Amino acid sequence: MIKNRLSEIMGYKRIKGYEIINLTGIGRKTLYNIYHDKTKGIEFETLNKLCFALDCTPNDLFKYIPD
Repeated sequence: MIKNRLSEIMGYKRIKGYEIINLTGIGRKTLYNIYHDKTKGIEFETLNKLCFALDCTPNDLFKYIPD
């Protein structure tokens, strides 16, 4: 299972959703769905923008947990 850690990273870095939206141009609904783990996938372009805004890598945003 892949665990989405966006909410943890945003909390740790103390960055608000509106700041991510302003930095990246990601839609509010898209960010909401990723933040609340309500999506089944993520586009590479979106992932790239999140990594840029949060100064992190995809490995930081996701964690593998064996089933």
